[in-house]
Amino acid sequence: MLQNYFKIAWRNLVRAKGYAFINIAGLAVGMAAAMLIFLWIQNELTFDRFYPKTKRLFQVYNRDVIAGEPYVWGATPAPLAPALLQDYPEIEDAARYRSTNLLLAANDKFLNIEGSFADPSFLNLFDFPVLGGNSNTALKGNNDIVITKSLAEKLFGITDVVGKTIRIERKDNLMIAAVIDNIPSNSNFKAVEYILPWNYSVALGWTNDNWNNNNYYTYVLLDQNANAETVNDKIKYATAAHLKGVVEDPSHREIFLNSADKWHLYSKEAHGQLVEGKIVTVRLFGIIAAFILLIACVNFINLSTARSDKRAKEVGLRKVAGAPKLTLVFQFISESVILAFLSGVVAFAIVWAFIPTFNTLINTKLSPDFTSLSFLLPALAFILLTGLLAGSYPAFFLASFQPVKVMTGTYRSAGAGFSPRKSLVVLQFTFAIILIISTLIVKQQISHAQNRSNGYDQDNLVFTYLQGDLGEHYAPLQQELTSSGAVISISKSIGPITQMNTRQWGVSWPGSTQKDKDQEFVPFGTDIDFLKTNGVKLVAGREIDIRKYPSDSLALMLNESAVKAMRLNDPVGVKVKFSGKEWNVVGVVKDFIFDSPYEKINPVLVYGPARDLPWTSMRLNPAKSTAKNLETVRAIFKKYNPEYPFEYTFADESYQAKFAEEQRTGKLTGLFSGLTIFISCLGLFGLAAFSAQQRTKEIGVRKVLGASVTSIIQMLSIEFVKLVLIAFLVASPIAWYAMEKWLKGYNYRISIEWNVFAVTLFLTILLVLLTVSFQAIKAALMNPVKSLKVD
Repeated sequence: MLQNYFKIAWRNLVRAKGYAFINIAGLAVGMAAAMLIFLWIQNELTFDRFYPKTKRLFQVYNRDVIAGEPYVWGATPAPLAPALLQDYPEIEDAARYRSTNLLLAANDKFLNIEGSFADPSFLNLFDFPVLGGNSNTALKGNNDIVITKSLAEKLFGITDVVGKTIRIERKDNLMIAAVIDNIPSNSNFKAVEYILPWNYSVALGWTNDNWNNNNYYTYVLLDQNANAETVNDKIKYATAAHLKGVVEDPSHREIFLNSADKWHLYSKEAHGQLVEGKIVTVRLFGIIAAFILLIACVNFINLSTARSDKRAKEVGLRKVAGAPKLTLVFQFISESVILAFLSGVVAFAIVWAFIPTFNTLINTKLSPDFTSLSFLLPALAFILLTGLLAGSYPAFFLASFQPVKVMTGTYRSAGAGFSPRKSLVVLQFTFAIILIISTLIVKQQISHAQNRSNGYDQDNLVFTYLQGDLGEHYAPLQQELTSSGAVISISKSIGPITQMNTRQWGVSWPGSTQKDKDQEFVPFGTDIDFLKTNGVKLVAGREIDIRKYPSDSLALMLNESAVKAMRLNDPVGVKVKFSGKEWNVVGVVKDFIFDSPYEKINPVLVYGPARDLPWTSMRLNPAKSTAKNLETVRAIFKKYNPEYPFEYTFADESYQAKFAEEQRTGKLTGLFSGLTIFISCLGLFGLAAFSAQQRTKEIGVRKVLGASVTSIIQMLSIEFVKLVLIAFLVASPIAWYAMEKWLKGYNYRISIEWNVFAVTLFLTILLVLLTVSFQAIKAALMNPVKSLKVD
C-alpha cells in the first residue's frame, strides 16, 4: 500500500512538471538558506563549549567604578591565579595566560606567528587533544614548548617532532615537549599555534607582578562540588585586598567568575556587567531561518491550493469509490514528502557549492561532514518535518472536498474574503519588507560612519612592528628609508593610529579635581613627524620633535577632546601629570578616531618618547607605485633584520576592518532578504495563478461586455497590491522598532528617515507587479470564447 501511495505521488509530480519545478525551487532555496544559518548557529552555540571540563571552566574578570561609571574587563594581574589557587579550596586549578607573537625558526624556516605564554595547568584546564609527548610534564620548566599539528607541519613537514628544538627570537632553543591537535575555529584560542612556559616569560623579564598591572588573563577550574555563585562571593574582594596603598580607592575593585559557556555569546560589556552579545545575532538569524523555511512552505501551500481545481474531480471520484479521508490525506502528504526530499537533495547541493562563499562572508570555517550520521539523521528529520509542515494544510484542504459539490462544481469558495492563502502572502511580504528596511538602514548606518572624518590621512600610510634588531638600528633605518625616495615621512609610535592600545586614568593638571582622576584618556607615544606622517592637523602650539627639542621626551600634545575634558582655555604650556611623570603641553591637534568610528572621540594624550615605542608609521611616496615603494622598504628592512619577515598593515585596510562586523550583518541581511523576496514572489505567482483560474469566466464576460486588456490586468493586479500594502503597514512599525533598538548601540548614528520606507514600498510593489503581470496578461489576452467554455 505504501509503495502504491508513493508511486501515484510520483506520477502526479511527473505529470505536473512546471508545478513540481516551482515547488522544488522554492523549497530548495528556502531549505538551503535555513541549513546554512543552522550550521552557523550550531557553530556559534558550541563556541568554547566543547572542552571536556567546560562546565567547571571560568575566566576571572575585573569590575570597578571609573568616573562614576561601572566598568568590567577581562585582563587581570599576574599574581591573581596563584593567590586564588592557594587561598580558596573550591578552586581546583588556575592558570595565567598571555598572547604573544614571536619569531620561530627550525630547519632554516622562519615564521612570525601567534602563540601564548601559559602556566602548565593551562593544558589541564582545556584538555586539548595531545598527538605526541606528555602534556602533564610540559611547560613546567622554562625551556620547552608545546606546538600545534599545523605548526609542526609548517616547520618540519611532519607531526612526529617531540624532542626536536625550535629557536625563539634567534636566541633561545626550546625543546618540543608535546604536539596538540589544531585548536578548532570555534575556540577563543583558535589563533594560537604554540604555548610557551610562563616561567620563560618570567626569565625574559616580560612579566609584571604588580597587582595594579592588568595585562594577563586568569582561568580557573572549580571543584566538582563547588558552586560558582558561592565562590564569587568569597573571591569578590581578593584583588582589592592587595591594592590597598597601591591605588587611592580600591573599595570598588571586584573580581568575578565568567563561565566558559558565556565567553563567546554573552561578552558585551555594559554598565559593569557582561550581558547578551552575539547571542542576540544568533537568535535574530535563527528567527530569519525559521521564517525563510516557513515562507518556502507557504509557497507550497499556495501552489498546491492553486491547483485544487485540477485535483478536485480526482478527490471526488476516489471518495465515491470508497476512499476514506485519511487515505487521501496520506496520499497528498506523500507527494509533499517526495517533493521535500527532492528539494532536500537540491538544497544539499546548494549548501555544498556555496559553503566556501558563506564561510568568507561570515568569516569562519564551517566544514560539515555530509556523510556522517550526526549530519544525515538531523538533515533527514529536517526534510521530513519540512514535507509535513508544507503538505499538511493542502492535504487536509484537498481531502475535505465533498463528492457531490465537486461533481456539481459548487465546491469553490468565494474569492472576495480574506482567505488563508492571502493571509499567508501578507505574512510572507511582512517578513520580506522587514528585512528590506533593515538592510537599507544597516547600509545607511555603515555609510554614515564611513563618511565621518577620521582626522588623519590614511592613504599611503603603513604600520610595522619593530622586531628583532630594528630597535637598535632604528636611526640608520629611518635615514635610509627617507633617503630611498620610497618613504616621505616616518615616525615611531606606541602602536598604529588606527588602534587604541591602552587607557590612562589618574591624570592631573592645574585646576583638576579628585573626580578628574577617574577621567579616561587614551595615551599615544611618538618621537618626530607625527603630524606629517599621519596627516593629523595642528590646532595650536607645535608638534613633538625630539631631534629639534631634546626635552620633548616629556612633551605632550592634546587632542581637542582632551582639552575639553580638562576644561583648559589656553592648554599650551600647561603641566600634566600621569604615570609618575610631569609632561609639558606643547601643542593641540584636531580630534582623530582611535577606537570605533561609531563612538565618540576619545580624549588623547600624545606624549614624547619617554616610554618604549615599538612601532613605526611610514608615509609612502605617492609619486611612485605602492608595489615599488614596498619593494624598496622590504629590502631596507631585510638589510637590518634579515631573519624576520617584513610584515606591514595599511592604514586604510586597518580602518576599514572597523566596519567588518556591521558590513557582515548588512550583507547577510541583504542576502536573506533577497532570498525571502524570491521565495515570496514564487508564492505570489502561485496565488496569481489561482486567482486567474478562479476568475476565468468572469474575465470572459468582462471582455464580451467591452472591458479592455489594461482594465483586466489592473483588476487582477490590484488585489495583490492591496496585500502588499497591508504587509507594509504591519511590517513598518516592527522594522522601525527593531532598527531603532539596534541603532541605540551606537553613539554616532543615523536617524531613521521616511525615505527608507518609501523606497521599500516602491520596490516591493514593483516586484509584485512584475511577478503577477505574467498571469494577469495571460488571463487578459485569453479568447473570451474559450474563457466561457471553461468548467
